[in-house]
Amino acid sequence: MRQRSFAVIGLGTFGSTVASELANFGNPVLGIDIHEQPVTRLAETLHEAIIADGRDEHALREAGVQNYDVAVIAIGEDLEANIVCTMNAKLLGVATIWVKALSKTHHRIVSKLGADRVILPEQEIGRHIAQMLHNPLVRDYVSLGNGFHVVDFVVPSALEGLTVGEEQFFEKYSLKVLGAMRESTFHSCADGSLTLEAGDKLLLLGRRPDLRDFGDSLLSEA
Repeated sequence: MRQRSFAVIGLGTFGSTVASELANFGNPVLGIDIHEQPVTRLAETLHEAIIADGRDEHALREAGVQNYDVAVIAIGEDLEANIVCTMNAKLLGVATIWVKALSKTHHRIVSKLGADRVILPEQEIGRHIAQMLHNPLVRDYVSLGNGFHVVDFVVPSALEGLTVGEEQFFEKYSLKVLGAMRESTFHSCADGSLTLEAGDKLLLLGRRPDLRDFGDSLLSEA
């Protein structure tokens, strides 16, 4: 797979984390911030880190933002700067633009400006944490869109000894078992013959209400 390059504009907590992690994966990353401190802090981590104003199209062009595959607009509290920077990235012809939004209204604005993906970090993380707090059996989950999620689910003692395909147990909740991790070994559940052990980690596919009903039914039995 061809390596992609990233320009991250705005190096606050969110932007710095994104930029550093992308660099740790081995990607060329340009970091840009209007303040010297975060640029200096990441100078040794990123491919390049410079001080520039995201509102200045000429400054972004001089930095070479147009040569990167993806621009991540991570400017935080300054709504105007965030929007103008998004416009500048679009004008420079960056192929893919991700934008950190501050509100649903902001989300709509940058979507209209052509952002390919708009992120509301606080809301997304809040929903994620609430899901795991609500049901301790859920270790993590991924939204696939159209209401479907894949959930990393810890098998409780109440399900120990159950065969995955037994009496269509999961099917009655409209869930599909994609596989299971037992210690460091992955087990396919395609034929429904796997017998569960407490502590197994199941990957369950289903719609959010069905996953919630399934989890709640187990909690009520605990």
